[in-house]
Amino acid sequence: MIKLFKVKEKQREAAASANGRAPVKKQSAGELRLHKDISELNLPKTTIISFPNGKDDLMNFEVTIRPDEGYYVGGSFTFTFSVSPIYPHEAPKVKCKTKHPNHEDPLNHDAAAVLRDNPRAFETNVRRAMAGGYVGSSYFSRCI
Repeated sequence: MIKLFKVKEKQREAAASANGRAPVKKQSAGELRLHKDISELNLPKTTIISFPNGKDDLMNFEVTIRPDEGYYVGGSFTFTFSVSPIYPHEAPKVKCKTKHPNHEDPLNHDAAAVLRDNPRAFETNVRRAMAGGYVGSSYFSRCI
């Protein structure tokens, strides 16, 4: 218990000797690696990375993709990334914020069947979904 008090006292002294500035936060190995990985990214013009919590929080960011070809051309699809401090030993958690008919989703058998059996209908469904509205019983927010 006494050691704990000495550690706290040393932290206060270090903060006081920082000339009124906030002490510099030490980065985890995961943050250092992520900083390196992000700095080496060569993103195409259709992809934008942003940091909603500011540049100081590299561990949480968003990637927006605006395809310039294919079924989803003209759409805007945003993904959130939450990266663990033990990155790269633990994969980032990724969530798509933009709902869309995805034929590659193993749980979306209907979209895959429509693409396989009637690609023209699939394209129509994608356009309808991206414009905002219903495809079957599923509602999609506008993303174009």
